[in-house]
Amino acid sequence: MMRHLRITVDGRVFDVVVEDITEAGAYTPAPIPAPVAHAPVAAPRPAPAPAPAAPPPAAAPAPAAAAPASKGGAPSGGADDRLAPLAGVVLEVSVSVGDKVDVDDQVVVLEAMKMKTVIGAHKAGTVTGIHVKEGDAVDADQPLVTIS
Repeated sequence: MMRHLRITVDGRVFDVVVEDITEAGAYTPAPIPAPVAHAPVAAPRPAPAPAPAAPPPAAAPAPAAAAPASKGGAPSGGADDRLAPLAGVVLEVSVSVGDKVDVDDQVVVLEAMKMKTVIGAHKAGTVTGIHVKEGDAVDADQPLVTIS
């Protein structure tokens, strides 16, 4: 139903025609599509030139005998080391040098992003070195304990 209305706004008179849509049901106008802007495409970069071949490495001297690991010893990162799976802060060291452990026995508890992570032994054996203490910040793949 169309209605003719006379409206006064700030002393100015307007004659308007209004359609009453409440009787005919709900009316939803189609959305007006937004203009689309296309992003420019960058030209491909040329491939970098291959690096020259490295000269063969010189013969390495024979390694010196390793000193036995001890609490606070320098981390070695060898096959006997239990490495930190993620960066965090050491909350607890659960073992001592000389302790016997089985696979998955708790050796260290780390906190990362307000979550505690229990670190288990990666193999059965005897703890021969502890490389961290409570409160230490550790990086991923940093040795925590050595188990022989």
